[in-house]
Amino acid sequence: MDPNKKPKGLDNPSTVKIMKTMAAANVWLYRATGGRLASHWRMGVAFRKPVKICLIEHTGRKTGQVRTTPLVFLRDGERVILVASQAGLPNNPQWFLNLKANPQAHVQIDKERWAVTARVADPDERAELWPKLVELYSDYDTYQAWTERIIPVVVLDPA
Repeated sequence: MDPNKKPKGLDNPSTVKIMKTMAAANVWLYRATGGRLASHWRMGVAFRKPVKICLIEHTGRKTGQVRTTPLVFLRDGERVILVASQAGLPNNPQWFLNLKANPQAHVQIDKERWAVTARVADPDERAELWPKLVELYSDYDTYQAWTERIIPVVVLDPA
């Protein structure tokens, strides 16, 4: 993707609805198969080099309901690292806001599920992790170029 050419429909509300619908289908299929299906992201640069996804179960900050979001992740020892990119949209994703409000969550990778505590990486930690994340999925650099916000990096530590 061209970092200088943000897609025209990206900020459209219907794009967000499509993303939510696709995510819900992804979660259902991932859970139904224990991660055998729907366990890889295949959009953008990941079309040719798919990257694994995990499921994050978090609590809605307004509703108190448990939400599940499929996300690309990086394993860093026992930690799981996430990027709150939302494809370079101007606002942070809801899952990120939910984890900031209630950092207790669960992560599932394939059939394994465990409790985690989420925190936002500090600037030094983000600077250390960002190159690894871009190596995993280079569109993160493109997304960063498309938005004025600094895309947060989230660290999930085992609870």
